[in-house]
Amino acid sequence: MIDRDRFPVDPWRLTETRYSEDGVSETLFAVGNGYLGLRGNHIEGRGAYEHGTFINGLHETWPIRHAEQAYGFAEVGQTIVNAPDAKIMRVYVDDEPISFDEAEVREYARTLDMRTGVLERSFVWETPSGKHIRIRDERLVSFEERHLAVLRLEVTVENSDAPVTISCQLLNRQDGGDVYAGTPTAAQKAGFDPRKTETITDRVLEPVEFWQEGLRSALSYRVADSGMTVAVVADHVIETDNDYSARTLIESDIAKNVFRIQAKAGVPITVTKLVSYHTSRGVPARELVDRCRRSLDRAEVEGVASQFDRQRRWLDAFWERSDVVIEGHDDLQQATRWCLFQLAQAAARADGTGVPAKGVSGSGYSGHYFWDTEIYVLPFLTYTSPQWARNALRARVLMLPAARRRAAQLNEAGALFPWRTINGEEASAYYAAGTAQYHINADISFALGKYVRATGDEDFLRREAVDIAVESARLWATLGFWRGANGDATFHIHGVTGPDEYTTVVNDNLFTNVMARYNLRYAARVVREIEQDDPQAYAGIVERTGLDAGEPDAWDRAAEAMFIPFSESLGIHPQDSLFLEREVWDLEHTPDDQRPLLLHFHPLVIYRFQVLKQADVVLALFLQGNHFTPEEKRADFDYYDPLTTGDSTLSAVVQSVLAAEVGYQDLARTYFEQSLFVDLGDLHHNASDGVHVASAGGVWTALVSGFGGMRDHAGELSFDPRLPADWPSLSFPLQWQGSALQVTITRDQLRVHVRSGEPVTFTVRGGEYRASTDTDAVVPLADQGPVLPGRPRLGQFEGARRDDGTRISASVPVITTAIPVISSFED
Repeated sequence: MIDRDRFPVDPWRLTETRYSEDGVSETLFAVGNGYLGLRGNHIEGRGAYEHGTFINGLHETWPIRHAEQAYGFAEVGQTIVNAPDAKIMRVYVDDEPISFDEAEVREYARTLDMRTGVLERSFVWETPSGKHIRIRDERLVSFEERHLAVLRLEVTVENSDAPVTISCQLLNRQDGGDVYAGTPTAAQKAGFDPRKTETITDRVLEPVEFWQEGLRSALSYRVADSGMTVAVVADHVIETDNDYSARTLIESDIAKNVFRIQAKAGVPITVTKLVSYHTSRGVPARELVDRCRRSLDRAEVEGVASQFDRQRRWLDAFWERSDVVIEGHDDLQQATRWCLFQLAQAAARADGTGVPAKGVSGSGYSGHYFWDTEIYVLPFLTYTSPQWARNALRARVLMLPAARRRAAQLNEAGALFPWRTINGEEASAYYAAGTAQYHINADISFALGKYVRATGDEDFLRREAVDIAVESARLWATLGFWRGANGDATFHIHGVTGPDEYTTVVNDNLFTNVMARYNLRYAARVVREIEQDDPQAYAGIVERTGLDAGEPDAWDRAAEAMFIPFSESLGIHPQDSLFLEREVWDLEHTPDDQRPLLLHFHPLVIYRFQVLKQADVVLALFLQGNHFTPEEKRADFDYYDPLTTGDSTLSAVVQSVLAAEVGYQDLARTYFEQSLFVDLGDLHHNASDGVHVASAGGVWTALVSGFGGMRDHAGELSFDPRLPADWPSLSFPLQWQGSALQVTITRDQLRVHVRSGEPVTFTVRGGEYRASTDTDAVVPLADQGPVLPGRPRLGQFEGARRDDGTRISASVPVITTAIPVISSFED
């Protein structure tokens, strides 16, 4: 799944042994902290798939022009802005620039060290005149200093004297053309792909203030339509025993600090570039320039070396509470750590903004926040770095006013969170696979409930976050409706889309109903608990939301009566009320050149078939697993797995977890590795657009909840391991209700060590155990769960009868080349 000649195995580092300008490597070697992200562009700043500098939440807005407008459609699009590029540090020797497509380069290596958080590149350039130039550059985006990046370049002419020029630049690539924008690669110019960001042709960044003082340069802008502001200030420090001079250039879209050095053989030149970015939704750009100044002043007082030391200490703490260790498999270990490191780079300093689907590594999906955060990223944050999870949930609290307006627009009470957004407003232009995914309300409440149970952070819940549960429950109460009479009445939810975006606007989507049931019950329970335990906090809820005393009882009644589809004839849960009536898509015989389906078939073609973009029912089996029997899980998995394309990177992790649970151990391993190498192997051919952050989060879930068997249904911690046959052990830390645990699984035992905090009680396959700082809990394991051969095949259901008596058969859509003759029905 990955070229090991180019990317050798190293459990702590990702090293590239050959120079590349492809978009995938730009993503793989991006560095960021959740607020600021620098793509892995080379400092020469020329050809690139996407010269990218991204700041979480920095966006432009634009009117969505629907081909046919209707009431309530999303009106304002949002897309992430490419912030001014500070990465450029060009080297000239004898007034000739290094050009990798022509230069003779030796000893090339580029390394992302996941222990130090530093991107380093080193190589030797041999000029046509025979001079050997050793170049080494480093790049760091600070986790501790949210607004700071450090770039350091060292140049040594090894075997001769030579004039050397180093040109450090700030460029507005968002609006610049020609040299400003850089030369796009052929891949960037490729055709239609809905996963890419929108292109805005009008000017986006309007210049406000730009200046230079000594070796310090500043650019600042106002974003044309969104009104946001951004400033960047860069300072430069040159260290060398060679003679040098400096000159500067400043314009509204470019700043240059150029050093001319008379280099002596073997005498190094080091230029360090300290860069600060600040953004705001309301503060004038000039004030942001002052903030950048202060950030740089503080960093320079502390010293550059201190920034590298602090980065290492920060990451030491991160890995202590986050590292998942797979014994004996350095290739898997390397990829796992890369994924976990990406989660830190996407979320660590998001600090109250959302976690974009691509983090700050690229412009894919326009920099939007989705349900990805709550279902795929929040579990890792909650159980390893709970403060980050709290920050991400606060972003949803801040969206509540807009979510309330959106619900009212769709004739519902409560709040409806946007399917995709940056500023809190719905930005999904295609409502069928966007707005209709109401399940995002339940996903957010689900993540909130998990966070509070795992951390005990009742203060956050009672002070503000409970409003999420209340307002989302209200939406279900008005969106749903009753059918039947009195004691036999059931509660239904119609006109929604579940996680599977190949099946849209349906009735009684199982995932939505199951998660809405959780949402309703959770809201009712926490409101009653707060009323009983903290009357003052309850009064606050009433004041903020207008809560009526009878609402919790109504929510409970709807939850208890929630309709859960089930087919008696097939013994499975239909994905929705009409799902089984559709024809079955024969994925096994679909040509590879017609995948992914969304790029080769009109949505209406796809919607007419039983075919899944991603796990839907199977995801419900995992998230709400305590409401399904083992037999139901096995039957559902067997039915849906052959229908699931995996066209979404969100799918394989869930399929891995359930495959492990029901017994398809080899298949679980296969799905896990597909998730693990989504970006490293560019398995979906769009890693160029940024890291698949949700898939990276899912890797943690597949390890801890899939192979580790960890669950916390109803707030009770439990384990039922499924260790792969060739893994000697799996070890991972967990934060649980204020205690730090270390869980280690081998073939014959599970050990829980409490590193700090209070004793912890948990269950393993029904038995209760207790661990403390004094005494580890060691649980013998008779096996690693059931083992089933192979994988489910569509053929095992072909010919089976639906509830209406018709038989199931599979086919692939084809273009009709002859006039069809419709014969009489034959059973």
